[in-house]
Amino acid sequence: MILSERATQVKTSASLKVTAKAQNLNISGFDVINLGTGEVDFPTPLHIKEAAVEAINGTLPKYTAVEGILELREALCDKFFADYGVKYEPENAVISNGAKQALMNTIFSLVGQSDEVIISAPYWQSYMELVLLAGGVPVIVYTKEERGYKITPEELKQVVTPKTKAIIINSPNNPTGAVYTKSELEAIADFACKNDLFIISDEVYDKMIYSRKVQFTSVASLGEEVKKRTVVINSFSKTYSMTSWRIGYALADKKIAKAMAKIQSHTTSNVNVVSQFAALAALKGGDEIIESNITELKRRRDYMVQRISDLPYLRSLKPVGGLYILVNVSRLYGEKVGDVEIKSGRDVASILFDKYNLAVVAGDVFGCEDCIRLSFAASMKDIIVGINRIENFIKQNF
Repeated sequence: MILSERATQVKTSASLKVTAKAQNLNISGFDVINLGTGEVDFPTPLHIKEAAVEAINGTLPKYTAVEGILELREALCDKFFADYGVKYEPENAVISNGAKQALMNTIFSLVGQSDEVIISAPYWQSYMELVLLAGGVPVIVYTKEERGYKITPEELKQVVTPKTKAIIINSPNNPTGAVYTKSELEAIADFACKNDLFIISDEVYDKMIYSRKVQFTSVASLGEEVKKRTVVINSFSKTYSMTSWRIGYALADKKIAKAMAKIQSHTTSNVNVVSQFAALAALKGGDEIIESNITELKRRRDYMVQRISDLPYLRSLKPVGGLYILVNVSRLYGEKVGDVEIKSGRDVASILFDKYNLAVVAGDVFGCEDCIRLSFAASMKDIIVGINRIENFIKQNF
């Protein structure tokens, strides 16, 4: 049996694989702590669940428009304008089955065979895989830790070619937690406009910023020209604790949005209707629950950062936003744990899982093989136990 080149080329999502492995072992009776997933442990807010129940008990529409019910797209545009001052119409919005499908729709709409897409590392794994699935060429720029893992126009100039089609920006970033300032984004936007490039702006963690000195900026807010070139990607999963509801969206120029809806019409069609009405309630429910969740996530982040900084051999930057801490483990290279000589973050991740029942994600899938990624989306209890296990790993072996 011979599979397609596309099927053999694409790699499994590392974070989903780690989570599944941890869940299976826990079902089998093992006490595995999972600090690998970006799924906040907060319950979906009650008013969102009540709206879903009301929709189920009411008269639901059958199939909806592929791009989503009009009420949801209107509310989405109203919320984006209220938050960031950017005016979109419902025709600019496409509701999808999570941000990942919104990304796929975008990349498949913009990227043709051999088109190049600039991706800064560390990056979210799916960017690479989706560009490859579309027949495009990922062009990786390895950003520097001392610059906060943020790409610069100077670095973009070094890799742009006549085949370059788009730049992917992720702020706040997964896995680094880096947040681009307005001036940094203006420089990137200016570069994109001058070189006739699209910007794919992954803004899934836009609400998850933990410093009063830092304000989130959407690339689309930087002027009409860059707005027309930008596709904003976002999701209800992180902000509203709705991961299992599988609902995300894209905001784009009408021509791009129409192409995305056309592609989605041949894959999943519309998002399930109950989730759409739940998302509508989320948008209309106010931000109080979000602010409460951010306060708790900041507490968890601060605890994890402090504990990691207290341990020898490890180093990390304090993430400004997002849900993750990227930990550099290169000072462990050359050391041995049993028969395993540590040569990469993957070795450390394997040892932590196999010997300490702790699931983390190896950094090579993010383009940073010297690192492991820890998530502070887990409960405080699991974070404490998980960091204790890392401390035991360090103390018992080095």
